[in-house]
Amino acid sequence: MVTLIRTLADHSDDVSCCAFSSSCLATCSLDKTIRVYSLNDFTEFPYSPLRGHTYAVHCCCFSPSGHALASCSTDGTTVVWDAHDGRALAVLEQPRSSPVRVCRFSPESTYLVSGAADGSVVLWNVQSLKLYRSGNVKDGSLVACAFSPNGSFFVTGSSSGDLTVWDNKMRCLYNEKAHDLGITCCDISSQPVSDGEHGFVYFQMASCGQDNQIRLWHVLFADVLGVELKYKCTLSGHSAPVLACAFSYDGQMLVSGSVDKCVIIYDTSTGNILHNLSQHTRYVTTCAFAPHSPLIATGSMDKTVNIWRLDHKQPCAGNTAENESKVAVEDWSEDDVSVWLGAQGLADFVGLFKRNNIDGKELLNLTKESLANELKIDWVPLSCGKGLSAAFAST
Repeated sequence: MVTLIRTLADHSDDVSCCAFSSSCLATCSLDKTIRVYSLNDFTEFPYSPLRGHTYAVHCCCFSPSGHALASCSTDGTTVVWDAHDGRALAVLEQPRSSPVRVCRFSPESTYLVSGAADGSVVLWNVQSLKLYRSGNVKDGSLVACAFSPNGSFFVTGSSSGDLTVWDNKMRCLYNEKAHDLGITCCDISSQPVSDGEHGFVYFQMASCGQDNQIRLWHVLFADVLGVELKYKCTLSGHSAPVLACAFSYDGQMLVSGSVDKCVIIYDTSTGNILHNLSQHTRYVTTCAFAPHSPLIATGSMDKTVNIWRLDHKQPCAGNTAENESKVAVEDWSEDDVSVWLGAQGLADFVGLFKRNNIDGKELLNLTKESLANELKIDWVPLSCGKGLSAAFAST
């Protein structure tokens, strides 16, 4: 079950992108601004909106740590912001000042990629905030980009329909025509898959385009073989161009948004449609899964961002194996626990949990007795009915 829990209507023009960190949601718009919200209660931070671009903002993304936020614009710049106080840390000018359509941080925050309408691709050194390498796709505007989880390569998509694989020295490793009418978005699952036989590691990738389709791929990266892109299947749930797609944390689900105004959630292993959401009144331009809470954000040309909650037993939107779920939760900070409480409709307990310094490890150890005796909580309204800890133990 998917429940609409909040609609954000603060932008005055089309919403172009939305992105999660572990504790924040960022949205950007053709209204030239970026807005940043707390996941605890979806209130806007005091420093928001961020104003620095002089034309439409097309994309925004958090660094893996969540400390930095990048945005890019028609004005030909990519701006790096401090996600804690909203300060502009750097304004990175694209070569030839071409409108910048997409930006992405590498998994280790070593690099930031920016891609532009003239087909230019730039790798920026995040530490120095200087240009490190640059290149060009062979045809069309660069409109999509995704890094592999290990940072060894990244993929770009162009308006001409090509997927191009690059290494971190900007060497072109592979190129393939993927969508005849042009690519609009691509994403790579953060969870690699081993083939078990040869020791090669596959990465699951999705691309979508103006041909109304989403294609799933396996990207094989090996020192001996280089890079190979293997077509897996096509998802054809939309009736119009697909503008956005994004994997869940474990890669078992994919969310997409389309010109048909619908949001579709797929099971990536079967290709089956799990949910079809039709709340937006105009084109759905962006979608994203939260990394460590069961939330999805979708943005639209109707100027709104919808926040959806996936009502699963486990708190992470995609950790289906019990051991994997527990490992993820053990690493949660106190802020991560607060985010999860908010997503579960338990925001009233955030202050109490903070005062008792409950992080992920403490959360896993909570029982009905400890809730009652130590925290003075007699009842917690979770669907499992067994106390907070049962939400993590049930699969």
